[in-house]
Amino acid sequence: MLHFLRNLGPGLITGAADDDPSGISTYSVAGATTGLSTLWLALITTPMMAVIQGMCARIGMVSGVGLAAVMRAHFPRWLAFALAGTVIVANTFNIGADLAGMAASAHMVAGLPVLLWVVAFAVLLVLTEFYCSYRLLCDIFKWLAATLFAYVVTAFTVHPDWWLILRHAVIPEFHTDGHWITTVVGVLGTTISPYLFFWQSSLMVEEEKERGRTTIAQRKGATPAEIADAHSDVNTGMIYSNLVMFFIIATTAVTLGAHGKHNIATAQDAAEALRPLAGNFAYLLFTLGMVGTGLLAIPVLAGSSAYVAADMLRFHAGLAETPRRAPRFYAILGAGIVLGMLLNIVGIDPIKALFWSAVCNGVAAVPLIFAIVTIASDRKLMGRWVSSPLARFWGWLTFALMGAAAVGMFVFWNQQ
Repeated sequence: MLHFLRNLGPGLITGAADDDPSGISTYSVAGATTGLSTLWLALITTPMMAVIQGMCARIGMVSGVGLAAVMRAHFPRWLAFALAGTVIVANTFNIGADLAGMAASAHMVAGLPVLLWVVAFAVLLVLTEFYCSYRLLCDIFKWLAATLFAYVVTAFTVHPDWWLILRHAVIPEFHTDGHWITTVVGVLGTTISPYLFFWQSSLMVEEEKERGRTTIAQRKGATPAEIADAHSDVNTGMIYSNLVMFFIIATTAVTLGAHGKHNIATAQDAAEALRPLAGNFAYLLFTLGMVGTGLLAIPVLAGSSAYVAADMLRFHAGLAETPRRAPRFYAILGAGIVLGMLLNIVGIDPIKALFWSAVCNGVAAVPLIFAIVTIASDRKLMGRWVSSPLARFWGWLTFALMGAAAVGMFVFWNQQ
C-alpha cells in the first residue's frame, strides 16, 4: 500500500486535472438538461481513458520523448503540426474559461470583483509554475486532487434514489435528438481530452529525468516493474476522474433536472440552482470545488501547450528546468495563462463557450486517438511494450465511439 501511494503521480494528476471547471460545467449541463440518460458514459469511458492514457504513458517511457515528438517523427509534418496547433489553441481558450470559472466561484463565496480574481489567480499560477520545483509542483497537484471529493460528498447530501442511479449507470440509453447527441460529444470531449494525451507522456519523461536519465538514450525502454507502476498510477487517476464525473451528473440530474431547472450553462448556474434544493452546504462544496480544480487544471493545460510546442519545434523543455535554462518553454507556459487572463479582461465571455469547447475537443480527439493507437501498436517503436490485443480493442472502440458521436452530432444538428 505504501508503494502504491508513493507511486501515485502523473496518472493521478492527469485524471484529476481532467475534471477542470470546464469539465464540471459540462457534466452539470449534462445532468440538468438530459437527466440520468448520460450517466452510463462514466462507466464505459473509464476503461477507454485508462487504455488511451496508458498508451500515452508507455509511449513516453519507451521512446524517451513526449507524444508530440513521436508524432512529428512518424506522421507527415503538416498533419503533426496541424494537430499540435489545434491542441495549443484549444488549451488557451480552455485556460481562459477555467480562469473565468474559478473567478466567478470565488466571487460567489467571498465577493470582490470577478476580474480581480481572474488576475490574482493568473499571477499566482504563473509564479507557482515559474519558481516551484518539479517535485514540489507534483506534491501540490496531488493535494489539490483531493478537492474533487467535494463533488462526491455533494451527491450524498442531496439523498438521491441510488437504485435509480445504479440502473441508469449500467443500462445504456440512446436518443436521436441533436441536443442529446451534442451533449454526449461534449461529455466525451471533456472526459477524453486531447491535452491530457500530451501531458501524460511528457510527465512520464519528467519522471525519468528525475531519476537521473537525462538523455533520450538513457530514457528509452522500461522495466516490467516501471510499466506496472505506470499503469497502476494511470488506472487510479482515470477511475478517480470518472467517479467524480459520475457524481456530478447524478447530483445535477436528481436535483436540477428532476425539478425542471434545465436552463443552466455553467457550474455556477448549477450551484445557484442547487442552493434552494440542497442547502448552503451543497452550494459551498460545489462552488469551492471549482477553485481547487482550476488551480490544478490550468497548470496542466499551460504545461501541455508548452510541451507540445517544445516537442514540435525541438527546444529545451521541462518543469524540472529553471526559466533561465528553458526560456522558450516557460515563455509559452506563461503566455498561455496570460492570454487566458486577457480573454476575460477584453470582454470575451469564455464561460459561455465552456460547453462548446468540450464539443470541439470531442471532435479533435478523434484523429489524435487514431494516431496514439497506431503508434502504440507499432512493434518497431514499442518493442516488447506494444499494446496488447485487448488494449487495441479498447483503443479502436474509443476511436469508433467518439467518431460516431461526432458524426451523429452533425447529422442530427438541425433537430436541436
